[in-house]
Amino acid sequence: MNDLSQDFLPGFVHLIGAGPGDPDLLTRRALRLMVQADVVVYDRLVSPEIMALIPPHIPRIDVGKLPKAHKVPQDGINAMLVDLARQGLRVARVKGGDPLIFGRGSEEAEACRAAGIPCDYTPGITSAQGAACSTGVPLTHRGLATGVRYVTGHRAKDGALDLDWASLASGDTTLVVYMGVANICEISNRLMAHELCADTPVLAVASATTPRETRVLSDLSGIAAAVANAQPEAPVLFIIGRVVSLYEPALLATALACEGAGMAAYA
Repeated sequence: MNDLSQDFLPGFVHLIGAGPGDPDLLTRRALRLMVQADVVVYDRLVSPEIMALIPPHIPRIDVGKLPKAHKVPQDGINAMLVDLARQGLRVARVKGGDPLIFGRGSEEAEACRAAGIPCDYTPGITSAQGAACSTGVPLTHRGLATGVRYVTGHRAKDGALDLDWASLASGDTTLVVYMGVANICEISNRLMAHELCADTPVLAVASATTPRETRVLSDLSGIAAAVANAQPEAPVLFIIGRVVSLYEPALLATALACEGAGMAAYA
């Protein structure tokens, strides 16, 4: 058995990916670090089901961000992690998805290392992977998509979306857009302006892998209106590309029902 003592050093910051929301998708290492921590600093995108796994005696600090409403700015979070670690605490910094995919984990690691605070990463299943598996839509598929690209649909301080639209508008690539609800109209229009077909299918998935998951199916020309009408609750992820043509909700519901029945037999 590996020596795990290094995991629990005092004055240490663990940058932990909590996955897309379903506690069954949390890694064993992530759970171990969370329940052994002296303090948990967590984001809004960490699901309540996962937060419920943390023992009640462990202090929790909510630093979650809402659009245009950051209760603790990023610089403040960085300083908080350093301060807590300097008190000799084992800090679990818990983030939705993976800390190195639009999670600002590397920014927080830089701040820790600059202050002489040791830190490490624990990967998590990305929101894109979670959404793909819960909806049954593959991110790649032979004959439909030869690659997948993850992009942000939001810039810090509401900056312009200066993405490489010509490169992104590829019919052979699946495009996964994180944090794109506010800008989905601009995103879809920019992609169509760069000759991505207007009838390219799009699936918006909110709160993927949790009991609150909702989906909005449309095409590139209609997704902005469809999302505005449905008003899904964040976090929302957009899967854009021909792979979405494989989405079959009826078959998926049957598979999930069978899975539930199988699990019930072990309850």
